[in-house]
Amino acid sequence: MRLALLLGAALAMAFVPLAGLAALVLTGAAAGLPALLAMAAVLLAALALAVLWARDVELLAETLRQASHENLPGVARAAAAPALPAMARLARTMERLARAQASRATRLGEGLRASEAIIERLPDPLLVLGPDRAVLRANAAARAAFGADIAAVLRHPDLRAAIEAAWRHRGSEVAEIDLPVPVARAVQAMAIYLDPALADGGQALLVLSDRTRERAVERMRADFVANASHELRTPLASLIGFIATLRGPAADDPPAQQRFLAIMDEQAERMNRLIDDLLSLSRIELVEHQAPSEPVDVAALAERIAAGFEPRIAARRQRLELAIAGDLGTIPADADQLAQVLGNLLDNAIKYGRDEGVVRLSVAAAAGGRWPARPGVTLAVTDDGPGIPRAHVPRLTERFYRVDQGRSRAAGGTGLGLAIVKHIVNHHRGQLAIDSDAGSGASFTVWLPATADK
Repeated sequence: MRLALLLGAALAMAFVPLAGLAALVLTGAAAGLPALLAMAAVLLAALALAVLWARDVELLAETLRQASHENLPGVARAAAAPALPAMARLARTMERLARAQASRATRLGEGLRASEAIIERLPDPLLVLGPDRAVLRANAAARAAFGADIAAVLRHPDLRAAIEAAWRHRGSEVAEIDLPVPVARAVQAMAIYLDPALADGGQALLVLSDRTRERAVERMRADFVANASHELRTPLASLIGFIATLRGPAADDPPAQQRFLAIMDEQAERMNRLIDDLLSLSRIELVEHQAPSEPVDVAALAERIAAGFEPRIAARRQRLELAIAGDLGTIPADADQLAQVLGNLLDNAIKYGRDEGVVRLSVAAAAGGRWPARPGVTLAVTDDGPGIPRAHVPRLTERFYRVDQGRSRAAGGTGLGLAIVKHIVNHHRGQLAIDSDAGSGASFTVWLPATADK
């Protein structure tokens, strides 16, 4: 096949001179033998030229192949080999184009890598969406914030509406949404349609700015004004009244002064506990959307906290039973917050359990059943007190909610202990279960994941 092509090319090149020589012979202008020799020489020259031409064409094809693979050394070798001047000039031109194209591709690649690095390191979660609205890429902040729940986040109705509006208007759209997964948070979502699309086919950007902290601050201000002022009014009124009494009728009555000062001290201590709990709740809410990751030996922590309650247990002639597994290892947690959870639950059990009763604290591994299938640890505190009517159980973790207002205040409660427990459990991506009924004591169980979860 190659020989046939070469002969065909040679005949095409030699056709005109051969036709001229044949015409000279036919008209008698040239002798037959010299003309035949000339025609043979023309054919040989044409065949040699066809061989060079075919070789140079193959080299040009090789130049293009090497250029398509961005192999500049290979391009240079192939472009330097053509023998025919025209082919050599064409090969050098192709080499220059290949080098220019490679340079542009290098600059484009650097630009794409820089863009990807910028997107990856943005502090706000960012998703790149394809034409089908599916996620093509998610930056580090998005992976840390939502993990495997990104698909669930995109199914939020308000978020889908914002994405569709951005597509429809070929512009940007902003929506304020509340996301329930992987933990409740307030998010400002901005969908930005891209025209033209990104090199990887990305047609839109979705920026999810976490506004949980700002919402928490606003809510805390409102709660403080609405609830704290109400809770502080009673002890403040008592203090003001007793101060007026001490300055007036009781100014010369030492026994009354001592009694009033004791009550004033109790009311001041109550206000101090309330303020401490409000500040603690505020600090927890500000970081609730960021799961802790420090390793904590929960068994050792539980034993240490339980030991601190021994004087109070003894004062009420109660008995503290411990059932703490010894092979739990560590879990990702905040040690101070877990200590507060155990402290609040034990404090409630001691206060509301019966005299000479039993308070039980257990720490064990748990997975499945009423808890998530993933590995976890449960901390349970149980008392044998009067229990809690079922109608009140769902509201126990509300701020300032009390089953028995008088008894709670008499026991020194602020109405915030279980609210603090709930928010700490949420911060740890755990679960809180309350089991109780009137007359049968109460059990508070906290499940915490044994592995990190963002």
